[in-house]
Amino acid sequence: MSNSNIMVALSLLVASFLVTILMLPRLIKYLHYLKFGQAIREEGPQSHMHKKGTPTMGGISFIVATVLALIIAMFIDSSNIKYYFLFIYTTISFSIIGYIDDMLIVVKKKNDGLAPRKKLMLQILFSIIFYVLVKFIYEDINYIYIPGLEYQLNISYLYMVFVVFWQTGFSNAVNLTDGLDGLATSVTIITTSTFALLAYKENNFPVFVFCLVLVGALIGFLLFNKNPAKIFMGDTGSLALGGILAAISIILHKEIAFILIGLVYILETLSVIIQVAYFKKTGKRIFKMSPLHHHFELSGYGEVKTVYLFVIIALISSGVGYFLGVI
Repeated sequence: MSNSNIMVALSLLVASFLVTILMLPRLIKYLHYLKFGQAIREEGPQSHMHKKGTPTMGGISFIVATVLALIIAMFIDSSNIKYYFLFIYTTISFSIIGYIDDMLIVVKKKNDGLAPRKKLMLQILFSIIFYVLVKFIYEDINYIYIPGLEYQLNISYLYMVFVVFWQTGFSNAVNLTDGLDGLATSVTIITTSTFALLAYKENNFPVFVFCLVLVGALIGFLLFNKNPAKIFMGDTGSLALGGILAAISIILHKEIAFILIGLVYILETLSVIIQVAYFKKTGKRIFKMSPLHHHFELSGYGEVKTVYLFVIIALISSGVGYFLGVI
């Protein structure tokens, strides 16, 4: 990858960052005006009750910034326009599901948005469309790369089933992670930066641009989302981020590496599954509360220290995941 390409990518990172920080103050003010505030679950931590009414749907800011930067990239790097179109579709599709969910929550004034079955059906639909687009662009896509063995496990059209499971699963996993000020944003900056390094290593300029653009937008969002948060990303942001990260791992064929790079999301999801299954069987709970970040929060770490702890976990697991991704 040439120095000029790197400068273009970094310039687009700065552009997405600037769009986000310029947009957010106005978005926060507008959401306050509309009274589009976050609904807090009564069964959640009592320390979160003061957050009720904090503007949500802030993911709109980094979604818009990312899409605008990708449109600019299409004009700069027109030979790769089909890849940028794929990235724009990926960014917008899952954010639409989150937007509908958020709108229903703010209208109802309680944490009860889109019905789970309807949400899942939309996720499956958008994942299938993503697979079709990837298959059209990349053609030879139906395999999982096994790192270390340099082996491509070809699973033919079962790969479509895998894509649906992978993208839907991680979309919901990032959504579960988004429960503390700055948590999902910080962790996703780390995971996306790791994918940027892997894309650079493989000389994949379009994916490199996509990752850096998203990182720039998320850094801008973090300035307003860190504790005490002035705005939350909402499902508009979290569902989109999970779909994007899964898509990047599929495009780069770093699915196995993503298990480590996205370890925080997986731990959060497993904690919910374990908690629900154990409670149904025994009537008791393993964790003080799930997802996992609430367990640490209620165990004396508090919100800020819990976020720092998960950031450290993400840094370590992403570092190991990066090395797994290059072997």
